[in-house]
Amino acid sequence: MNRGQVLLVDDDPVIRQSTTLWLQMAGFGVIACDRAREALTHLNEQFPGVVVSDVRMPEMDGLQFMQEARSIIPELPVILITGHGDVDMAISAMRDGAYDFIEKPFVPERLVETINRACEKRLLVLENLRLQQDLASRSGIDAKIIGISPAIQKLRRDILKYAALNTNVIIYGETGSGKELVAQCLHEFSPRSERNFVPINCGAIPENLIETELFGHEAGAFTGAAKKRTGKFQHADGGTLLLDEIESMPASLQVKILRSLQEGVIEPLGSNKQVPVDLRIVAASKADLSVEENFRQDLYYRLNVSCLYLSPLRERIEDIPLLFEYYARQAATQHGRDLRRITRQDLTNLQQYAWPGNVRELKNIAVRYALDDMLPVADLIYPETAIEPLNNQRLESALPLAAQVANFEYKVICDALQQHKGNIKAVMEMLDLPRRTLNQKMVKYQIDRSQFIDSAGE
Repeated sequence: MNRGQVLLVDDDPVIRQSTTLWLQMAGFGVIACDRAREALTHLNEQFPGVVVSDVRMPEMDGLQFMQEARSIIPELPVILITGHGDVDMAISAMRDGAYDFIEKPFVPERLVETINRACEKRLLVLENLRLQQDLASRSGIDAKIIGISPAIQKLRRDILKYAALNTNVIIYGETGSGKELVAQCLHEFSPRSERNFVPINCGAIPENLIETELFGHEAGAFTGAAKKRTGKFQHADGGTLLLDEIESMPASLQVKILRSLQEGVIEPLGSNKQVPVDLRIVAASKADLSVEENFRQDLYYRLNVSCLYLSPLRERIEDIPLLFEYYARQAATQHGRDLRRITRQDLTNLQQYAWPGNVRELKNIAVRYALDDMLPVADLIYPETAIEPLNNQRLESALPLAAQVANFEYKVICDALQQHKGNIKAVMEMLDLPRRTLNQKMVKYQIDRSQFIDSAGE
């Protein structure tokens, strides 16, 4: 199995050949070059791997080559190898963007492990780029109903089919699954799109006000009705009326709605005049209206001309990365921020979560992720499991896996810093971590190195 692509650059034929053989045995595809300029010809924005380069080479050394390579692919992981390295060179290389720095003679297993991590990072960058290009290339209903799952592909086809039929539709789906968005699409892609789309949440309006909200009233129809008001039915004339949470509609009002649909007229409160209306009804419900005890069956049959069923997000996890990228990027753009890279662990956490609030919950998490540069996805999804202070650290089996892993990493890093009195280089060697990875984890877990130096009396 190919674990990734490696562009290997080394002018020593023995090292080049032996390293190539070792990497191929480890499962990597290898392109081997003896000169940096030759290696540059193999790089483009879609290069699916990483670079491993010697530092001391004729014509162009490894540091210059790294700069040239990263001008072609800004986020390309470059691992530098040298038998002449020193601390200053290592620091300079890492500052200039090297993924890692390994001195000869190196342990092959260590190089393989580093390349494997770098390849995972590169593939994640390419996946994020693919998601961005996918979103940018979408138009029409593909830009409205986002996803690649079979359920979403069928939903888009059904929306376009029912939009053209001009029939009443019932949309079924859990809370937060996007029923109003689907209703908007039914309107937008229908012959009624030039007229009003009017949503009303039947469960959010007090029972004593919902009738006037729907049908309107004349001036003086009741105490406080100082002037005439046009209701939602009349406002939606020629267009589409969404009755969201229709299962919560009072039984007395269901009769009036049925009559309005049958006769194509409404009668505002306080008026004896019937007003003709031509509209399409889209009803949305969490409950099955065919068996709902408090819902009139004659109204159900009037509405149930066409049906759409929205799958919960937990049943279409392949849509989660695209949706999260879309909402996070949208929030970052609106607030003038650069969106940080979504990590492989973040994507894993997103796809393992049950999403009881469906797309609405995912959107909220994505917005918070875009606006907070420090919090990982695990802390946003499971805020109650955020890392505790060092003196109160606990690892409980009842916590989600992501939280247990985070707590374990936090404790290991703190213990290593404590043992080595805040010496970063010693911690890097003990934990076998590159400087950049260690820094990222210390930032993630808000670990302050100075507290370990102070505890040693320095």
